[in-house]
Amino acid sequence: MAVGLAITCEGGNTTAGMTLLVVLSSMMLRTEGIIFSNDLGISVLSWRLLLAMAAARGITGEGGQYNGRITGLLVLSCVVAASGGLIFGYDLGVSGGVTSMDPFLKKFFPDVYRRMKENTKISNYCKFDSQLLTLFTSSLYIAGLISSFFASFVTRAFGRKASMLVAGVAVLVGSALGGAASNVYMLVFGRIFLGIGLGFGNQSVPLYISEMAPPTYRGAMNIVFDGGVGIGVLIANIINFCTEKIEGGWGWRISLSLAAVPASILTLGAIILPDSPNSLIHYTNNHEKAKRVLQRIRGTSDVQAEFNDLVTATSISKTIKSPFKKIMQRKHRPQLVMAAAIPFFAQMTGINVITFYAPILFRTIGLHESSSLLSAVVIRCFNVACTFVSMFVVDKHGRRVLFMIGGIQMLATQITIGGFMTALLGDHGALSKASAYLVLVLICIYISGFGLSWGPLGWLVPSEIYPLEIRSTGQSITVSVSFFFCFLVGQTFLSMLCHMKAGIFFFFGGWVAVMTTFVYFFLPETKNVPIEKMEKLWKEHWFWKRFLGDQEDDKVYK
Repeated sequence: MAVGLAITCEGGNTTAGMTLLVVLSSMMLRTEGIIFSNDLGISVLSWRLLLAMAAARGITGEGGQYNGRITGLLVLSCVVAASGGLIFGYDLGVSGGVTSMDPFLKKFFPDVYRRMKENTKISNYCKFDSQLLTLFTSSLYIAGLISSFFASFVTRAFGRKASMLVAGVAVLVGSALGGAASNVYMLVFGRIFLGIGLGFGNQSVPLYISEMAPPTYRGAMNIVFDGGVGIGVLIANIINFCTEKIEGGWGWRISLSLAAVPASILTLGAIILPDSPNSLIHYTNNHEKAKRVLQRIRGTSDVQAEFNDLVTATSISKTIKSPFKKIMQRKHRPQLVMAAAIPFFAQMTGINVITFYAPILFRTIGLHESSSLLSAVVIRCFNVACTFVSMFVVDKHGRRVLFMIGGIQMLATQITIGGFMTALLGDHGALSKASAYLVLVLICIYISGFGLSWGPLGWLVPSEIYPLEIRSTGQSITVSVSFFFCFLVGQTFLSMLCHMKAGIFFFFGGWVAVMTTFVYFFLPETKNVPIEKMEKLWKEHWFWKRFLGDQEDDKVYK
């Protein structure tokens, strides 16, 4: 089955009609005699349509010095790598669904099940408040937090592919444990292995895509990762909706075990596909091999200008023996702040409240089990659609514009939802069916704003702002902060919902206002800027230029 999304973008005197084909069933991707089976991927043909303008115009860096075109190997590398996003999204989406299934709750969390079925005196907002239940969800993120530090070393020392391979294998183990679980301990251990996989995958995949992609279209291609996240969550919700109907109450086992499918794609890709030219230069010092890979992914032999920039950046990075000390230098203060602030703000949008607990949230407002799971599918469809809209416009209109539009949209809907639920939903009873579906519509608008902005850009912007010598370290900080606040929000949300009730939406809305203001004043526009030239942006920014004097430029930490 294929889902087509036709989008028309207009700018200046030109109108570009582009068609995106997201293939959600079996397809075969072929490149240079090797056939890849990609059950949940995006076809090379579709991506050639998506990036038709790139192929026609060529690839240009600053001043137009880079040559090349979009090639099948480039697209395939990015799509297979983006299965790491599919894994992340699937694991985000599947937990909220299975924790709303009665057979799963009855087997592993009987206290929660009894509160749902028997005790009507407990507030609507408190029926799912269980630290053990939230531990099942959030243990994945604390494991991801810890593993991301090890992933930084592996990614820097052995290349991006090595971390991708570890990620794929760890998720395979975790999905097997989850699907076969007979007690809570097996469930949690399975989530821990999934977290290890996500720690390595989220560290390496955005870097791999950023380094493989040409500067002019790095934004669109890097959003493939977040597109994978959105599709993964959507697929998880669809599977949860279907498996909930299986007689015998074992459908949750299918839901938990199917993370093995994208993990297999990532593992196979890590074995077969080439590493990025940056990575090859850095950890193998094989310039000839790196240049050949660059020529293959650019589709031309004339890559000397880009290759020279890569070699120069790598030479600088090799002088850095302690990258964590290096990133603390004053001249890297802008990147350090963004490495921490962007993933922090992305989590404080409240998106993972919707992702983890959407079915639970819908049951809180009065929808039944099947309706709750179906509603979760609907909101993810909106998220995926807007993520791919972002892909089309991010390199044309820039990152800042999307941050502003998405932030305003999320703020308005969160305030509206909070006010609506405060007025109409008490501690007992339920919303009317019409009111419940109005909340669903508002959540769809909210999640569309996230899919347009903080969803894809929260991964894109951090992956493109670091110089090569601190790139892996910076990405590990981004991933670690993201996992820490994933864990914190996931572990505390059900208690916050119980105590704050509808005020939880005002809480996250306040943070959206803060982060939108932060982006407006402190984040420069990064579109079309080669990664190797990114430092110039900070030197010209009204605030960050004060940190980029010469006082530490010559200092090298050993």
